[in-house]
Amino acid sequence: MSGQQKTLDRISHKQLLASVVGTQLFFLTAAFLLGSFLFKNDPILIGIADLSPSIILIGLTAGLLIVLADIWLMKTLPGHYYDDGGINEKLFSNASTAQLFWLAVIVALSEELLFRGIIQTNTNWFFASLLFAIVHFRYLNHWYLTLNIVILSLIIGGIYEWTNNIWSTICLHFIVNLFLGLYIQQSAKHKKRKEGELHETRSLS
Repeated sequence: MSGQQKTLDRISHKQLLASVVGTQLFFLTAAFLLGSFLFKNDPILIGIADLSPSIILIGLTAGLLIVLADIWLMKTLPGHYYDDGGINEKLFSNASTAQLFWLAVIVALSEELLFRGIIQTNTNWFFASLLFAIVHFRYLNHWYLTLNIVILSLIIGGIYEWTNNIWSTICLHFIVNLFLGLYIQQSAKHKKRKEGELHETRSLS
């Protein structure tokens, strides 16, 4: 058993959820502090463009396409390609649908405001995308997950460059987190149900 797995086994779902939310609150605080410095005339909105139906549609469509592609890859590739040490499974499988929804909202808002709204606006697409991938450091010890998060980050950054509107990437990020979270949740429940049936069958034999 790896050190990460031992650590994961020692913490509860509530502690893991609190850790994720705490990280996002840190990102959100950093976004507003940097925004207050870099966008002095508009410190709260930090340059957020107007929300429009076309922008929402772009974000939703791109997000759904990414979700469908990722689910197809999860079903096609060997299971170990998506093995992050069990963190995603523990986080999502034990969460309620309401928790998944609000977690997706918080993550989408905080990460997009910081990495796209602040960092990419003031640096460039590649640097912001690379930094976004690096902060997801738990994926970096696995070549496929590293490739996956880098490509996803570049796509999100590219959409922000194209639309010049942070709401497009907030919508995209929300859709990806929510639907992949729900997929992992349902997959974990199906796996446990199958294991229970197998155990019951062996007990009867």
